[in-house]
Amino acid sequence: MGRAVGRDRGVEQTVAGGESAGLLPSRIWFLGHATVAVDLDGTRVLTDPLLRGRISALMRRGPLPLATLTHPVDAVLISHMHQDHLDLPSLRQLGPDVRLLVPRRAGAFLARNGFRAARELRAGDDATVGSVQIVATPARHVGFRPPFGPHGGCLGFIVEGSVRVYFAGDTDLFPGMAALGPIDVALLPVAGWGPTLGPGHLDPLRAARALQMIQPRIAVPIHWGTFVPIGMHFRAWSYLAKPPLDFYEYARALTPEVEVRVLEPGDFLDLDPLIRATPLVGPSAGGAAGRVPGPATGSPNDAILETDG
Repeated sequence: MGRAVGRDRGVEQTVAGGESAGLLPSRIWFLGHATVAVDLDGTRVLTDPLLRGRISALMRRGPLPLATLTHPVDAVLISHMHQDHLDLPSLRQLGPDVRLLVPRRAGAFLARNGFRAARELRAGDDATVGSVQIVATPARHVGFRPPFGPHGGCLGFIVEGSVRVYFAGDTDLFPGMAALGPIDVALLPVAGWGPTLGPGHLDPLRAARALQMIQPRIAVPIHWGTFVPIGMHFRAWSYLAKPPLDFYEYARALTPEVEVRVLEPGDFLDLDPLIRATPLVGPSAGGAAGRVPGPATGSPNDAILETDG
């Protein structure tokens, strides 16, 4: 398959030509950081929503493409409890009854904060949302919510319908990536919000190595260039824009068969070409398309990194 870097048509066209009329084309919208709207088979799933301009000491660079969220959200996937992935004010924008699929210990935390429809999952668990199946996958990351806790689990997710979309959340490499089954689109983190990354993250090279294990048809780099510490947001620092381009170059060298799409916040990937080229698999074919591994094992960082399962 060929490789492309670039964007599809933007938010304005979609609102005017589709969602405002009640339609929901199958698309993946990158809204910045780890927030992605996956529209598949008439169902909308939102990942790690961060829907405001400032969180703690971080500022958003550029406007949030809120017009993309005119269509109702059927479920929210929360990968872990860090503030830039589980943001209570952003979730309140979606309402107290929004359906939340979350790692262990996050359900009780959300219930204490007024959310009435949170369900905890462990790696390997699944849930039906509209016409798609959500499968929880392992993630190798630190699950403590600073500064006072709680200490919760960490997950990735597969959204499975006409195609299979893997949202990695925050994670480092783990052996089970190779056992995720056929993946059509992999949403992989490649950076963060600062010049350096702590343990439990993928940088551009490690994300490209993840492609060698996952072997998706298309990869979309996420978790880059959206938030920056206050005081640093006035300049276009190279560490903000460079990671997805580095990922593209590493992927071209390590997995030339995988197409890479670099989307700016507000851009989307049209899934219809993939759907037309994909044999019927997943829930609509009567079974899961791939085996989801159990907890990740064998990392030298087991003492400090955690996987849900």
